[in-house]
Amino acid sequence: MALAGVAAPGGAAAPDESPWPTAATAWRLVAVLCLASLVSTLDRGLINLVVDPLKHDLSLSDVQVSLLQGLAFGIFYATVGVPVGLAADRYSRRGLIIAGVTIWSLATALSGFVASFGELFAARLLVGLGEAALSPAAISLIADLFPPDRRGRPIGVFLMGQSLANGVAISATSLVVEAAAAGRFAGLPLLDGLAPWRTAFVLAGVLGAVVVATLLLSSEPVRRRVLAAPSASHGSGDGFLHHALSCLRFLGARAPLFVPLYLGFALCFVAVYGAGAWAPTMLMRGFDASRAEVGQWLGPLSVVASILGALLGGAVVDRSARRGGKVGHLNILVLAPLLVIPSGFAVFAPGFLSAAILVASSSLFVPLVSTGLLVTLQSSMPPDMRGMSVALTGLVNTLLGATGGPLLIAMCTDHLFQDPAAVGYSMAVVVVPSLLLASLAFLLARRTLAND
Repeated sequence: MALAGVAAPGGAAAPDESPWPTAATAWRLVAVLCLASLVSTLDRGLINLVVDPLKHDLSLSDVQVSLLQGLAFGIFYATVGVPVGLAADRYSRRGLIIAGVTIWSLATALSGFVASFGELFAARLLVGLGEAALSPAAISLIADLFPPDRRGRPIGVFLMGQSLANGVAISATSLVVEAAAAGRFAGLPLLDGLAPWRTAFVLAGVLGAVVVATLLLSSEPVRRRVLAAPSASHGSGDGFLHHALSCLRFLGARAPLFVPLYLGFALCFVAVYGAGAWAPTMLMRGFDASRAEVGQWLGPLSVVASILGALLGGAVVDRSARRGGKVGHLNILVLAPLLVIPSGFAVFAPGFLSAAILVASSSLFVPLVSTGLLVTLQSSMPPDMRGMSVALTGLVNTLLGATGGPLLIAMCTDHLFQDPAAVGYSMAVVVVPSLLLASLAFLLARRTLAND
């Protein structure tokens, strides 16, 4: 297996000996990427927090809502992610992120003015298009900021933005919706007269301007490259298509390792995206909680769990890199999905608060999965294939996770239980088996790597 700093098989390679950026420079850019990650996840998941009023105003079913949550966002996010990942290996990653933030923020703001399912579906397509640029470019940037055995913490901090967004969005959306319902945005341009859920979309889209401003004040690190013979990943046919085929050949030659890695990640996020899409609604429908109560409790609980999870995930992954040998990361990946399983049983909790605690607990352990997989990929791929490797996680994760998770839960609610109040039972039916299968897939990858 080629390690970071090593070219693909077929050519001798020498690691890049240029100095790493200073800690202050590196962490400053990581902080900006974390902010971008937070805003992207907030914009992506906002629809999950306004399901019932949105359904009422646009006359939608739960299945239609699930398509907006998953498929509409995922079509471009998955398909565009691969070419964007290839672009991140060759062009300005900072520029790609700025373009992506601009697109997804405008699409989020426009979501507040839609009049039909089709219009909102189109807006969600554009959100997915813009967000496809973030993770491949950001992870590639981090790999050029920190040496291999110190990437767990910065990747964990970047992912913390995604985890924090869930809690921040729950609390902030609750405050915005309550304020809009009380008429506090009356007289303001664009917001005057909008339904509360529409106001939340417009204000979320405005946050993108803050992210773009911080990115414009940042600089991109020098891309660390390797010296390789022509028969390595580039060679004489140094073109976009040639690079894509080289990446696929590299992954295909190691399919027994990479297939279960990507599949396990996608299965884990069938559970994560499915639960994330329907947990607020489950608490409101199943425990008669108001939106304000959900924002008051689930938001702060998720924020605390997310911060602890991101810091824990980065520290544990870095420790495993130093002490666990070549299978250290995989040990974490096998265990982490099992730790998320209790959150899938939130519907069986005796009351609202205990159910909210169980839902939030997933944010404590999910960062172990994300950080562990991304660090494993960055240390297992040649430097000029890192963006592509991350983009492929987005492809399989979106097709199976972001699309399948919310949709499977909605279908169980509409067709298996035939009761909107039973959405929590649908979550358990989908979440728990998905996590068990994810752990099994990671175990297969671990065995392959141990025997390599």
